[in-house]
Amino acid sequence: PPTVLQGLGDAQFVNCTPIQAQVLPVALAGKDVAGQAQTGTGKTGAFLVTILTRLLALRDRPPKLPAAIIVAPTRELASQIHQEAKLIGAHTGLTFAQIVGGVDYQKQAAILKQGVDVVICTPGRVIDYFKQGIFKTSGIKLVVIDEADRLLDLGFEKDMRYILKKLPRYDKRQSMLFSATLSYRVLELTYEYMNLPEFISIAPEEVTVDGVDQML
Repeated sequence: PPTVLQGLGDAQFVNCTPIQAQVLPVALAGKDVAGQAQTGTGKTGAFLVTILTRLLALRDRPPKLPAAIIVAPTRELASQIHQEAKLIGAHTGLTFAQIVGGVDYQKQAAILKQGVDVVICTPGRVIDYFKQGIFKTSGIKLVVIDEADRLLDLGFEKDMRYILKKLPRYDKRQSMLFSATLSYRVLELTYEYMNLPEFISIAPEEVTVDGVDQML
């Protein structure tokens, strides 16, 4: 849509990265995707363009209910996704909320109560709001699990299963999962909670791209 293209222009995205070139045709057609890609390859752009495009095409959406949820392993990653979503989605009229721990509880609850289109979250806090009846899942049409291997490494497997079970059934939503490694545990999630996903692998030798510096 023109409003998404405008946002991509603002973000200075010109050409697709390899993961975007492979994911977008499949995801925009509404199919489930399990993608293997490193951090820094542009997968955030791939799933955000899909979410924005598909939500803009939806008619008769229930008002105030979130239509998409993006689950990330850490606050930092959720924050990066939120910033990129606001940039690419700036002209779409869609709203984005970041729901993470360590931030004012009431403030985030108020944002959810007002109504929001896309929820970008870490597992613990969003489950909290779900149990309080503040986060409602009945309107969810798209779910993204980002850095699935890290979510599992950080001990979020139970939480992830809890969230996925509370969403509309796998054939009533579109699911996208991204992971640097498609380990047995990650594949198990895809088989249990996704609808015959297409596996897309941009599998380099290293798990991070050259442009990313890591320090410990």
